Amino acid sequence: MTSDSLTAAPGDPTIVALGGGHGLYATLGAARRVSSDVTAVVTVADDGGSSGRLRSELGVIPPGDLRMALAALAADTPEVRTWTATLQHRFGGTGALAGHSVGNLILAGLSEVLGDSVAALDEMGRMLGIHGRVLPMSPIALDIEADVVGLETDPRVSRCIRGQVAVATTPGKVRRVRLLPPDPPACPDAVAAIERADLVLLGPGSWFSSVIPHMLVPELVQALMETGARKTLILNLVAELGETTGFSAERHLHVLSQHAPELTVDDIVVDSASVPEGSEREYLHRAAQLLGAAVTYADVADNGGATHHAGKLAAVLDRLAAAAPKKRQTTPGRETTSWQ
Repeated sequence: MTSDSLTAAPGDPTIVALGGGHGLYATLGAARRVSSDVTAVVTVADDGGSSGRLRSELGVIPPGDLRMALAALAADTPEVRTWTATLQHRFGGTGALAGHSVGNLILAGLSEVLGDSVAALDEMGRMLGIHGRVLPMSPIALDIEADVVGLETDPRVSRCIRGQVAVATTPGKVRRVRLLPPDPPACPDAVAAIERADLVLLGPGSWFSSVIPHMLVPELVQALMETGARKTLILNLVAELGETTGFSAERHLHVLSQHAPELTVDDIVVDSASVPEGSEREYLHRAAQLLGAAVTYADVADNGGATHHAGKLAAVLDRLAAAAPKKRQTTPGRETTSWQ
């Protein structure tokens, strides 16, 4: 299935995508072209903007990344397009509503009315004609804390930075991140979705604030290690200013392994133009082998090269999903493939 239709198809693979923000939005835009059964598992540590204000004032999990995931999976009909645009609309002006998105406010309201954030997400999903689901990675709001070097006179000295916005914009170099509270509970429905998936996708996105946090929820990591799904890591096109400035593709993999040393993945999808031929690919391939993964090089960037192209990425995911049952029988250390 490669159309943009969300009409349910009996043979569609069950896909689960983990992440947050614009990276997850891009992944979901591709995944929905491959399957009508897509579940998004979304980070809940945002403390900035409208989401930060609502979690502080109302005690809800931050709704912004959840809202974006819902919009990415919304049905493509005239009626739903109007609702999707409205949910994404952000109020201007200087009053109390300035900066809030309509969707964030509705999600917060639904959570209070229904008494449950997952029920609120499912209700909004029905309104948007979504056949899959959008779920928080944890039922409670979390905070990110990072050890950062390069902020002191002595480059060896690290400073503790707290908050997703602060970590994402730090001028220093992030060494390690933690979640507060530590070892948080996972959303039970998210764990169940990973367990029954055919294909699990991780990334792209802000590495330390959208991708790595999933590796810090013990029940999610356990589910990822035990699932029979084909696990695919989608690398960023470029290093992200602040969080991963100067990071090579290889360094991204080492950071992932550092935070989840027992996790293995099956595939790593890399844009062909983002990692040139030669030593960089050799280093990346060695790092991938430590994760038990094969590297797939493909043209998955849009014309500007800054974001993933939904159609191109969908073509790669379609091939990986089709090969999933056979893939699960193979062993680590597979050959690199290249799809142009």
